[in-house]
Amino acid sequence: MSPDHTADEMMTVAAARQLRDGTACFVGIGLPSTAANLARASHAPNLVLIYESGCLGAKPDRLPLSIGDGVLADTADAVVSVPEVFNYWLQPGRIDVGFLGAAQLDRYGNLNTTVIGGDYDDPGVRLPGAGGAPEIAASCGEVVVIVRQNPRTFVERVDFVTSFGYGSGPGERRRLGLPGAGPRVVITDLGVLEPDPVTCELTLTRLHPGVTVEQVRAATGWDLAVAERLTTGEPPTRRELTVLRALEATKRAAG
Repeated sequence: MSPDHTADEMMTVAAARQLRDGTACFVGIGLPSTAANLARASHAPNLVLIYESGCLGAKPDRLPLSIGDGVLADTADAVVSVPEVFNYWLQPGRIDVGFLGAAQLDRYGNLNTTVIGGDYDDPGVRLPGAGGAPEIAASCGEVVVIVRQNPRTFVERVDFVTSFGYGSGPGERRRLGLPGAGPRVVITDLGVLEPDPVTCELTLTRLHPGVTVEQVRAATGWDLAVAERLTTGEPPTRRELTVLRALEATKRAAG
C-alpha cells in the first residue's frame, strides 16, 4: 500500500482498467459495480452496464446500493424483465464481460457464494447465494473476478461451486457445454492472477506496487504458481483516485 492510496483502491483501479470502452458488461453488486462505474467515469465512457434487475445501459451518477436501486432504472437505456435479461441477452452470448466477486475462489477459478463449511443443508455459514452469477460465469464472453486475497477466500477447493470457472482443469467447460471462455483475470488487493493457457490453473502474473511474491503466496490456500515474467502494475493516477473517491462518497451519502 502506498501513502497515496489504499490496497482496496489499487485493486478497484486495476479491475476498472480491465474493462474496454464500448463493451457490454454484466455487473455484480459491490466491488464489481464500483470498478465498472469507475471505468465508465474515466477511460470507458461507452461501457454498457447491465444489471441483473433488467437495467440495460445504466448510467448512475452515484454508486448503486443494490441491483434494485432506482438510480439504475432511472438512468438506463431500457428496463426489461429479469427473464429477458437472461434468456435474450446473457444466454445467447450477447454480453462481452461478466464482472463478479466471491466469498471463496479456488486454483481453477471456481467461485463460491453459497455455503461455507458443513454441507448444503447444514452449513457452517450460509451466504447470500447464487443470484445470476452461475449464468454470468457460464455465458458471458469472459469473466473478470475482483476479490480480496487471504487464505480463507483463496482455498484449495471451494466448499460449493456456485459459479463454474475451469472445474478441475482443461476441457471441463467444453465438456459441460458452457459457451463463455471463463475467468480471464482475477484482480485482488495484492496483484493479478490469470489462468495458465495449458493447465487453466490461476497464476500470479502481476504484483501491485509495494507487494511481494511472498505476501501473495502467504495469502493463498494452495501452492500458487508464479509467472516467469512477473510484472508490477502501475499505481493509480491522480485522476483515477479522484473519480473513485468521488464515487465512494456518493455511496456513503446515499446510505
